[in-house]
Amino acid sequence: MRSVAIIWRRAAWLVAVMLASAPAVSAHPAPFSYLDIRLSPSAIAGTLTLHDFDIAHELAIADAATLGDAAVVARHAAALEALVRARVVLEADGRTLAWDIVGARPLVDRSAVELTWRVRDTPAVGRLTARAALFPYDPNHQTFVNLYENGSLVRQEILSSTRDRVDFFTGTRQGALAVFKTYTASGIHHIAIGPDHILFVVGLLLLGGTVRRLLLIISAFTLGHSITLSLAALGIVTPPAHVIEPAIALSIVYVGADNLLVGSKGRDARAWVALFFGLVHGFGFASVLRETGLPPRALGLSLFSFNVGVEIGQALIVVIVASVLGAIRAHRPAVARTIVVAGSLVVIAAGAYWFIERVL
Repeated sequence: MRSVAIIWRRAAWLVAVMLASAPAVSAHPAPFSYLDIRLSPSAIAGTLTLHDFDIAHELAIADAATLGDAAVVARHAAALEALVRARVVLEADGRTLAWDIVGARPLVDRSAVELTWRVRDTPAVGRLTARAALFPYDPNHQTFVNLYENGSLVRQEILSSTRDRVDFFTGTRQGALAVFKTYTASGIHHIAIGPDHILFVVGLLLLGGTVRRLLLIISAFTLGHSITLSLAALGIVTPPAHVIEPAIALSIVYVGADNLLVGSKGRDARAWVALFFGLVHGFGFASVLRETGLPPRALGLSLFSFNVGVEIGQALIVVIVASVLGAIRAHRPAVARTIVVAGSLVVIAAGAYWFIERVL
């Protein structure tokens, strides 16, 4: 899946370059802009190339062709700078960077204007975020972003009306730390907002057990979802969401039903259940990573960090739920047995509801 996406992205880039360099055949040229960002230890700078048609539309210039004259470009430089300042934002580790346009020149052969820009104060950057919504009047407009680090092209992305930001992680110690912080937080957040994953873990804990038994169960779940999360996030195995999401719901139903059957059959297979269904849940976790995007130069670290975040979220659930149930079981055994039955029925009902919802 990932390799296909890369092929399509490169194909789109090739088409964009061909269209941009071809002679104009209609009133509206290809709806592309080009943002080059160059990072070095001492500076953050680059160029922004805009079609004269789009500039003329935004600045109410009657004849776009006049922007082929350097004097005309200079006359509109202040208005053009105000326009792009409002629509292009650069952030370093969440802090907005102040940048200035230090040059503007017409590119007559491309019917475009090239702006040269530079960040005023260059901080040590771990994560650089670029936001661009340059010409919202045209829903088809795209901004092609090239990131250079120490003179080498390291990343290419496309921003559009449906995706107006992209994060870049530098190949520095600050970049590695930014990857770890970003993806650990993403893992915690995904657990916190995922009621299906939370209910699955709670279902596994309802019967209680020794600390060793509970650790074995959660470790089995961790092992399962770590395997499939890595396979799916790397594009090796990518089952469709319309299969995985109902399967996750069925796993919740199974855990609830299994809790009710344990007492009559006298066996506890929760570790095996956790391992098997962890494989299913891992594909669900991977969908989040695919939406977020993995930094190409830090695949291993980002996957590891996301898993760390997921484990932190799960650990919080285990500590809270196991502590409460353990205290109830120690002082009110009858109430604890009622909670197991009632809780398992709730787990089954919720899983069944999600299954029907996701199938239909």
